[in-house]
Amino acid sequence: MKFFPFRVIINWKHVQYDKQGEAMHENTMETTKAVLVSIDTGEFDAEQSLKELEELARTAEVEVAGTVTQRRDAPDSATCIGAGRLDEIKEFCEGNDVDLLIFDLELTATQTRNIERVTGVRAIDRTTLILDIFAQRARSREGQIQVELAQQRYRLPRLAGMGVELSRLGGGIGTRGPGETKLETDKRHIRRRIASLEQELSQLEKRREMMRTRRKKDNVTSVAIVGYTNAGKSTLLNALTDAGVLAENKLFATLDPTARALELPDGKSVLLIDTVGLISRLPHHLVEAFKSTLEEAANADLILHVCDVSNDEVESQVKVVHQLLGELGCGSIPVLTVLNKCDKIPFQPYLSEPDSVMISAKTGFGFDNLLHKIASSLEQTSRRMKLLIPYSDTGLIAKIRLEGKIFEERFTDEGTLVDALVDHKLFDLTAPYLIQEDV
Repeated sequence: MKFFPFRVIINWKHVQYDKQGEAMHENTMETTKAVLVSIDTGEFDAEQSLKELEELARTAEVEVAGTVTQRRDAPDSATCIGAGRLDEIKEFCEGNDVDLLIFDLELTATQTRNIERVTGVRAIDRTTLILDIFAQRARSREGQIQVELAQQRYRLPRLAGMGVELSRLGGGIGTRGPGETKLETDKRHIRRRIASLEQELSQLEKRREMMRTRRKKDNVTSVAIVGYTNAGKSTLLNALTDAGVLAENKLFATLDPTARALELPDGKSVLLIDTVGLISRLPHHLVEAFKSTLEEAANADLILHVCDVSNDEVESQVKVVHQLLGELGCGSIPVLTVLNKCDKIPFQPYLSEPDSVMISAKTGFGFDNLLHKIASSLEQTSRRMKLLIPYSDTGLIAKIRLEGKIFEERFTDEGTLVDALVDHKLFDLTAPYLIQEDV
């Protein structure tokens, strides 16, 4: 039986699936209109976060009819936003055919229920919106499991606030009526589903770990591309390797990791791995669910941190990525900062730092410099050499071919002239025959 991450149906223009995961029909209702609501408590930049929420809504194909911001010391425990402002939102929704409210913070089940009762409009929060986008984008089995696991973990604690809706008779003595029974039944069902998903994901994680171990055993060097969502990671992967990964000007355009071989100027081949984009205030449920995927960065030999230098908030985005990399245990891995989309801005001196490289993934500008930077940033486990190997030791050529790479082989009177990439294991054996290094 196939399972798919469930959609919260923000936009009705999508294919619906039955319980077996089979496509039923395509609903063609008009695009959903939404109002974005933000509570500014001073904990983060509310204005920038609201802009990001608008981009998330656009990615989910939601039309933003308006935005509302209210300064408060803390969100209201009952309705998140003040009663007066909530009445204003209700009037606006009635006059503008708004059918969705998106809050730029996590709502409790009680808050969601109260907001919907007052306004008559469905309400979701930032996490639900991100989960919905992920549900649209997940293609691999692992990605679908990770999304549904995050959804179920997010849903479980919020069932408690739905007791009234679940009750058929209303509260009884001790409040142990049919509603409580239904609530507990739903909780047990979700817990069973979470356990099943965790078990299946664990098997996939073991397979991924075996692949990592095999790569290390085979001396495969891996380079992970990380960065804020929509920084141009997939565009860069496509440009360097012809990977054919979907690249759109939308947040979380790609979700599933993709790996492709890349040959560097020194002849060494590395595995270039694209990872899921990061975002500020990334929900804990997503970090946990996608940990196995994000660990590709934690196990890489080098991290390419792709930044969108044309974005006004690039500095805050860089801080978010550094923080999340630290949480994933990537502190000891060398990082090469890739300043992308430089074709959109005039040159600025501060961008030319020694540990960074300026490129345009769209035009190809700076690619030669980038590849040389990658090669020089990696630990030198092999060297390009020109060797003259006597015919009495031709077995060494077979070892070089097995552990490294031979670019050219020419026979002479003195022996075999070889241009090769030699693994560090063979340095001592090849030293007597060295003619030139770093060809």
